[in-house]
Amino acid sequence: MKYETLKFDIDQGLGIITLNRPEAANAINIPMAKDLLNVAIECEGGAPVRSLLLKSEGKLFCAGGDLKFISELDNIRSGLAEMLGYLHAALGKIDHLDTPLVGAISGTAAGAGLSLVSACDLAVAGESVNFTMAYTAAGLTPDASSTFHLPRSIGKKRAMELMLTNRVLSSKEALDWGLINSVVTDDSVNDEAEKLARKLANGPTKAYAGVKNMLRQTFSNGLETQMEEESQIFAQQLKGNDGIEGIKAFTEKRKPDFKGE
Repeated sequence: MKYETLKFDIDQGLGIITLNRPEAANAINIPMAKDLLNVAIECEGGAPVRSLLLKSEGKLFCAGGDLKFISELDNIRSGLAEMLGYLHAALGKIDHLDTPLVGAISGTAAGAGLSLVSACDLAVAGESVNFTMAYTAAGLTPDASSTFHLPRSIGKKRAMELMLTNRVLSSKEALDWGLINSVVTDDSVNDEAEKLARKLANGPTKAYAGVKNMLRQTFSNGLETQMEEESQIFAQQLKGNDGIEGIKAFTEKRKPDFKGE
């Protein structure tokens, strides 16, 4: 499939999504939101991916929604509704994929860009990266799953602070708060994130899917319900090949050969 605003490549089980509007700070417009949805549909439809890497071209990760693009539309309200419809559908589908999503964060992640970071399962950022919500500064409210993912990552009070005050976080602060997983030198962000994503691409994909599913439900389930979910998902791993392979590899003191099954 051809994409207008991003690149999507698959290499040995790793799906690499590259935001590709560097001239516009990789800001999200309607075509990009639609491209992200089409990537999600491609993965959902059976593309051979076992992990995903989200990165960007240019100096900035993503400056958020492209307000210039939106302001030039004939109907701003319907344009925003269309963009959010595509973007939210994309993020919902990606979140429900078996594959974990790793973010490689360079430059600045603002507005919906920070929302994309929060939607990643794991994130590696450069040492000079800044993070800010920026929505209320434009009289808007957060979107792109941030009101779901941010409080689960950093807690309600800190999420509220970012959303109300538009405080700018450094990469070190973002690490301390739990927004990202590691900070590396700016010139090694993509390499380190890809190394992590490739490791996951060779792992037990169905087990990763189980982890994602259980953690998605943990804040709404009671203890007994969650433990029953753990039992059922654990049992599912033994129906596939990777669970048995993992047990055998452990007892035979060798590296497991996971197939994502």
